[in-house]
Amino acid sequence: MLRKVSIALICMAHSAMADQAIVGRFLDEHALPAFDQLDRSAANLAEVSATHCDGQSPELLAAYGQAFDAWVGVSHIRVGPSEEEDRAFALAFWPDTKGFTAKSLNALIKAADPVVYEPEGFASISIAARGFYALEFLLFDAGLQDAETATYRCDLVRAIAHEIHQNAAAIKWGWQGYQDVLRVPSADGPYKDDTEALREVFKALHTGLQFTSDARLGRPLGTFERPRPRRAEAWRSERSARHVQLALVASYELALMLAADEPLITQSLQAAYDRTIELVEQIDDPAFAGVADPSGRFRVEVLRQAVDRIREIVTLELAPALGVTAGFNSLDGD
Repeated sequence: MLRKVSIALICMAHSAMADQAIVGRFLDEHALPAFDQLDRSAANLAEVSATHCDGQSPELLAAYGQAFDAWVGVSHIRVGPSEEEDRAFALAFWPDTKGFTAKSLNALIKAADPVVYEPEGFASISIAARGFYALEFLLFDAGLQDAETATYRCDLVRAIAHEIHQNAAAIKWGWQGYQDVLRVPSADGPYKDDTEALREVFKALHTGLQFTSDARLGRPLGTFERPRPRRAEAWRSERSARHVQLALVASYELALMLAADEPLITQSLQAAYDRTIELVEQIDDPAFAGVADPSGRFRVEVLRQAVDRIREIVTLELAPALGVTAGFNSLDGD
């Protein structure tokens, strides 16, 4: 009873001014710098691919890794310019439950489709053949490493890298204007008041954690009888565990911003995040291939439980303190 009363008092005390301050910090210290980093690293990827397009090139692989890291750092912010014209999906079509990426890339290569030489045309082809996961497939899948198609694959790498930069730049510059929509809600805008703007920020945290638990960890875990290591995110490039870590670090930063006025919740979040990040750092299995082995599976299950503990704090403690709920998101129907 006392706990319910305390939460109610916290909700009443939470002011519009506090909501504005949180939204402002989210924009100035979290979202805008991260989108800028994505744009810069994507520009570097496009530039490097112009002279290094082979999958064995250290320069290309380094640029690819840096740009992919930057994407994971903003992948939880799925609103506004990120969603316009399906930009986020064009950057990151995953999970690919039907194997469309392999089919689409193979079709392009087999036909030597000249669309790769037409930026506007390339931007209209299947999303499955574009973005970071398509590029990973090209660079790391042994089935596509055919000497006879090396020249075309090189051109395809360049086309994908160029479009990644185009989308990253469009998102960055779109947010320069869209930030005002969150900072100054209005009756005729998507956010009627500061609470609705704050709810959008909270939803980014909540949805990001849900995606890490359900997709990044849940998909490779499958079931005990039927683990699915080949369903791990970016397993070909052995980035699966790294993406969990990067996503946790990004959401940790956002969680502390949201809980800045709640010291007890902050302490709970810090303890939960620190433990979870330590767990993922201890996993010596970058592609989660070990989920097929009982001991390897146990470590990933424990990690997922730790992520879900963070989600529990966010849902049951932080949300009531802020006076918001996560609401519906695209993951709820999966």
